[in-house]
Amino acid sequence: MKRCLYRAEGLRGKELASFFRSQEVSSSLAEAMEHLNVVNLSLFACSHQLFLYYECLEEAVPPESLLPEASERLAVWPGGEQGRRWAPLADIFHYQQPVSAQHWERSNAAGEPYGRLALLKPEEAASYVYYHYQYQEERPGDGDKYGIIGLHENVLFFYAEQPATREPAPYEGRLKTTLTPDNWAEIMEPHFIKWEGTPAGQDIWRKLDLVLEVRSFTGKLGIRDA
Repeated sequence: MKRCLYRAEGLRGKELASFFRSQEVSSSLAEAMEHLNVVNLSLFACSHQLFLYYECLEEAVPPESLLPEASERLAVWPGGEQGRRWAPLADIFHYQQPVSAQHWERSNAAGEPYGRLALLKPEEAASYVYYHYQYQEERPGDGDKYGIIGLHENVLFFYAEQPATREPAPYEGRLKTTLTPDNWAEIMEPHFIKWEGTPAGQDIWRKLDLVLEVRSFTGKLGIRDA
C-alpha cells in the first residue's frame, strides 16, 4: 500500500469547492478510484490551496488519473514533469505505517478525516525532520494510527482522522534510543512561522476545510458529503 500526499494551487477566478463537490466530479472520481484500486481519499482547501490525501492498494496512482477534470482549474506547478498541477509532499512523519491490508482497514465507519496546515521556518527544516524521524522510530504507534505529516518546500500538511485510532504498532521502530523530548510542544514551537488572524489555538497548525471525501469500508467505496 502506498500513501499519497499532494498539494495544488487553484487559478484565481475559478471556483473550487462546488466544482469538486459536484455530482459529476464525485461520481467520476469514485469510478476511477475503484478501477485504479485507490481508497480513502480526502481533499482539503485553504483559500486557493488544495491538499490531497489518498491510499493506493497496489501501484502509486497520480492525481491526474483520479481528477482529470481539475486540470483546467489548477495552476501549473514548476519543477517535475512539464505541465504538472499537483506537487507531491514527502512523508516526513507517521505514527504508523501499513504492514498489510488487514492492518490498515478502518473499523469505524463514523470516523472523519481532518487536515491541518503549518509553515516551517526554512532554517529549521532539518531540525524538524530530525526530531520527527527520531519520534517516529522511537515511539511507533504513539498517536492516531492514520496520522501523517507531509512536507513540500516549507509547507507542512498534517492528515489524521477523528476520533483517533490508538493501538500498538505491529512492528518495532528502527531506533532503540530514548531521546525524544517529553516537552515536545515547547521544543517544536520555535520551528514555525505563526499564522496571523486565525482562530484561537490555530496560530501554528491552521485547520483546513474538508472539500471532498471518498472512503472505503469492507471493500466498498462511498462518497460522504464534506
